[in-house]
Amino acid sequence: MLSHIKAKLLIVDDLPENLLALEALIKREDRTVYQALSADEALSLLLQHEFALAILDVQMPGMNGFELAEMMRSTEKTKHIPIVFVTAAGREMNYAFKGYESGAVDFLHKPLDIHAVKSKVNVFVELYRQRKAMKLQVEELERSRQEQQVLLEQLQATQADLQRAVRMRDDFMSIVSHEVRTPLNGLILETQLRKLHLAKNNESAFSLDKIRSMVERDERQIQSLIRLIEDMLDVSRIRTGKLSIRTSAFDLSELVSNLLENFAAQVDAAGCTLTLNADDPVIGVWDEFRIEQVIANLLTNALRYGAGKPVEVRVYADTSCNEARVEVRDHGIGISAENQARIFQQFERVTASHAVAGLGLGLFISEQIVLAHGGRIQVQSQEGDGSTFSVCLPLQADA
Repeated sequence: MLSHIKAKLLIVDDLPENLLALEALIKREDRTVYQALSADEALSLLLQHEFALAILDVQMPGMNGFELAEMMRSTEKTKHIPIVFVTAAGREMNYAFKGYESGAVDFLHKPLDIHAVKSKVNVFVELYRQRKAMKLQVEELERSRQEQQVLLEQLQATQADLQRAVRMRDDFMSIVSHEVRTPLNGLILETQLRKLHLAKNNESAFSLDKIRSMVERDERQIQSLIRLIEDMLDVSRIRTGKLSIRTSAFDLSELVSNLLENFAAQVDAAGCTLTLNADDPVIGVWDEFRIEQVIANLLTNALRYGAGKPVEVRVYADTSCNEARVEVRDHGIGISAENQARIFQQFERVTASHAVAGLGLGLFISEQIVLAHGGRIQVQSQEGDGSTFSVCLPLQADA
């Protein structure tokens, strides 16, 4: 239905009685008729409204109908409005040519034929409504096309995310299978070797020193498996918002000092030195177990990527911002700016090589733990020049 599209009509004549008579002929509820007694009034109305049809009297003082039509055709806003001339002149051919050259689409001759006036106006109003309806349909189609384009882009983005998730899953499963296989293979080989000694009644293979060495190796492999499982469980807890933080007051310097003593074997294996600068106690209210987990992750990475060079740890209180800080610096391979932006994401590592142990979860878990304390974790690094990781924890108990 096109009847809801209201049409505006312009009639121009210098005689008010002619305007009243013409308006009476063409006015209907679905139309609005505007009157102008001169070309100047008509131009003003043309600039304010969108008209379906302009009916111009040819003979007007000042600017006549032909001149007004020529001005309408020269203006972008009005050049497409159909123009019907009203004239009392005869139907001379040269007169009609002048009208059509001025932009007329039809003529009405005085005295006006009521039926002809109504029919012609109806035709132009209907054409206007059809054009308007088509324009609205085109605009609606364009809006629909734009919405579909947005949906398509969203689908493409979702597809890219899904593909990335699949790649991450595949990479993660590859890493997990490799990381789990390493300690398991060690345990399996140890077990097979012991079975072989038992089968041969080789009692010398089970001396006290050798048993002690076997137990230590078994314990290391089991601890590796436990660490892998705990990392995966922590990721699950973080995702579900169930990572527990149980705070109590303790000395951060003492915690780090004790932790470094437990890293003696790893330091020897890495062939480097590990020094601590923590002269003063740094007392705060945090989750001791979780903070130890964070520092242990940073120390593990420093030894892993430190290229056998010295690793320095510093613990101090920054009173200017009321924070406790732990800095772990290595002088190893460093981290590029591109990698610095992603190393705190899940399953990301500085190198993708399986030669480097780990699931790529340590920094992700560490950052989530520090954030849960109301703190932050930062990295400063350059490729080939080592890295410094800083853990900043609020000293206030309300963190």
